Amino acid sequence: MKHLAGAFVMVLSLIVLPARAADPVTQATPAHGAGPATTFPDDAPPPILADKFTADPDARVFGDTYYVYPTVDKDFWKTTEFNVWSSKDLIHWKDEGIILNVAGGDVSWANLYAWAPGVATRDGKYFMYFCARQRIGVAVADKPTGPFKDALGHPLVEAGNPPPLKGQQIDPCPFVDDTPARDAYLYWGNGHLYVRKLAPDMVSFDGNLVDLTPKFQGGRFNEGVFVIKRKGVYYFMWSENDARSPDYRVAYGTADSPLGPIHVADHRIILSKSGSVVGTGHHSVINVPGTDRWYIVYHRHAIPGGNGYIRETCLAPLHFRPDGTIEPVDVNHPAFPPGLTGEPIPADAAR
Repeated sequence: MKHLAGAFVMVLSLIVLPARAADPVTQATPAHGAGPATTFPDDAPPPILADKFTADPDARVFGDTYYVYPTVDKDFWKTTEFNVWSSKDLIHWKDEGIILNVAGGDVSWANLYAWAPGVATRDGKYFMYFCARQRIGVAVADKPTGPFKDALGHPLVEAGNPPPLKGQQIDPCPFVDDTPARDAYLYWGNGHLYVRKLAPDMVSFDGNLVDLTPKFQGGRFNEGVFVIKRKGVYYFMWSENDARSPDYRVAYGTADSPLGPIHVADHRIILSKSGSVVGTGHHSVINVPGTDRWYIVYHRHAIPGGNGYIRETCLAPLHFRPDGTIEPVDVNHPAFPPGLTGEPIPADAAR
């Protein structure tokens, strides 16, 4: 989710946590209240999650329903609980409530900085990989709407910077391949991009650590990795720059394997600021089952009055060119203008 650098350290359970730097951004609730506004400039479509400030959305399709698992924003990223929203058409969204609360006793090894979940399913169970105090845990549920229970009683990926791990161990993204073996992988990282193959139980690893950090001119991998597969090609997407910056943005590359190497696209930036819309990043991507239609779900700084701590979740079409490259995303127009019915999942395609 974010890089927390600073001048002091806090010790918890023998883990040294990076402290928060003094920040020039003033944390204040926008004048319109504690949730997103109801009117927006002409170049800023309304957010899809209208009742809470949210960020880092992980969008998934389970059965005949779309789900979004975001960070629920609080002052200075001091978030403690995870909610999930559901939709049948990508237009109408329902808050299904809290599914895991790290401050409420659901997690024994952390009680703050609940960030950036990622959810996958296997054998009728749902697995949510989540950040808490710059460590990654895994929780399990019988339904996409939870409740989720900590599966291990300890982190799956620890914090700190011991070799070989560098940067913060945050922003997990599970990916289940569509190969016959249905191999699953967990990607994560801040500053460095790591991946390990998951064991069939989805709560332990069954492969070596691989550093996939892409290298390119004019920027660097920061955080928020997301992985999809389309027509046999693996697409790796990530966020660049600090989330507090108006220039927070999404870039991508491709690979022939879920373990890389990643070939950074010649025109890698696909999501970036435009007009009133700034701070566009930490996204996910969903495919409408049975089609080649795709959507990107991302956050922006809330409009008006938002910043890197006050954000809102938005959705836009994601278009691929005939050669497989990705077109820049239009952040200034709604995905579904008035009168459209959205994207109900075809009954014969629900998975």
